[in-house]
Amino acid sequence: MLGQAIGNLLPSAIGVALSPLPIITVILMLGTPKGRSNGLAFALGWVVGLVLVSVIVLLVAGGADDPDSASSDGVNWFQVILGVVFLVMALRQWRSRPRKGEQPQTPTWLATVDRITPVASAGLGVLLSALNPKNLALTAAAAATIAQAGLSASDDAIAIAVFVAIASITIVGPVLAYLVAPEKAAGALGHLKEFMVDNNAVIVMIVLLLLGAKLLGQGLGGVTA
Repeated sequence: MLGQAIGNLLPSAIGVALSPLPIITVILMLGTPKGRSNGLAFALGWVVGLVLVSVIVLLVAGGADDPDSASSDGVNWFQVILGVVFLVMALRQWRSRPRKGEQPQTPTWLATVDRITPVASAGLGVLLSALNPKNLALTAAAAATIAQAGLSASDDAIAIAVFVAIASITIVGPVLAYLVAPEKAAGALGHLKEFMVDNNAVIVMIVLLLLGAKLLGQGLGGVTA
């Protein structure tokens, strides 16, 4: 059961990990004079945000392992709605992608990351993991999947830990690489940032399209069962 639950939440975890804006943010932070402290604070905030959302949704969706329960029906319809929303968002991302020759747009606040404090960095990490609409929805979907599996408390904790670990690879990974070998990491992280900036819309569109189709199919399967 635990293995199956982890397998079902993997797409959501990868979807959270493939979030261009948080990746760009942490890489920019690591290139500032306070890179070490701000990078660590941002990564910590990111992890805390994912854990909080996962635990809250898991508690709210308690009893969803009973297919005849109201909680199970709620989780199934949540997945259906989320799948439709993701497919619509994928279409919007595709339509708003930069055309050939256009410069990709990035949030103006990214220019201020060299002036923020570690506390603000941690808050930004929580914001981009727990309150970013896409990541919030994906984390909630993963937690709902865990709730439907009917695991023990210890297995719930393991499943959440696996989800958070995978969803944090692209955030915690660059921070650890920078701490271990800052000079070697700088070049690779710079190339990664450029790739994410140039392909932001396409990456998000593909993630939303695939996960939207998965969640819609999974939710409809539960509703019609």
